[in-house]
Amino acid sequence: MADVLALVEARLRESLGEPDARAAVTFLGTDRVEVLRFLDGDVVRYATLGMAAAPMADPTAVLADPVRGPRAELVLSVRGGLADTGKVLRPLAVLAASPQVEGVIVAPGASLDVGEPLWPGAPFTSVLVAESGGLVPDLELDAPMDPVRFLPLLPMTPNEAAWKRVHGAQALQERWLARGTDLRDPLRGSVPLD
Repeated sequence: MADVLALVEARLRESLGEPDARAAVTFLGTDRVEVLRFLDGDVVRYATLGMAAAPMADPTAVLADPVRGPRAELVLSVRGGLADTGKVLRPLAVLAASPQVEGVIVAPGASLDVGEPLWPGAPFTSVLVAESGGLVPDLELDAPMDPVRFLPLLPMTPNEAAWKRVHGAQALQERWLARGTDLRDPLRGSVPLD
């Protein structure tokens, strides 16, 4: 486990630079999850470290495979200086712990909801999980372990989350793209959904 997390942190540093801050959160009955903060010009990136320590298990499986299964970490990018996004650390840690706590498999196209604003005054309570392989390349591990995928999180307003449930993740992403939505704007409103 520690070896996997050391490789994950090395990949994050290689892709995003040196973190300027880190915080650790531990929930009862789970392993510790850290959130690292990286500054890139006016963009602040938050990445989880700890979610990939063990593979995500199918909640219907009788026994969880300790080696095989999808592994991931979460990455959130927002414009700095516009909102108190530093308070997103705990919600991100909650999302990263959800495979251990709730037995969910976090994959592209999924919606994750924290039930409260992601940070004070945020118009978002949930995120859309996007495809990996962009900002931070997937990390191959020794067989038979699955690679670690670094999944971008795209904040969604409650209206967008409801629309996504009906029309799907791809349709919402196309709507954002067609309207030129700045998904890094921590104060943006909902994209028009008519």
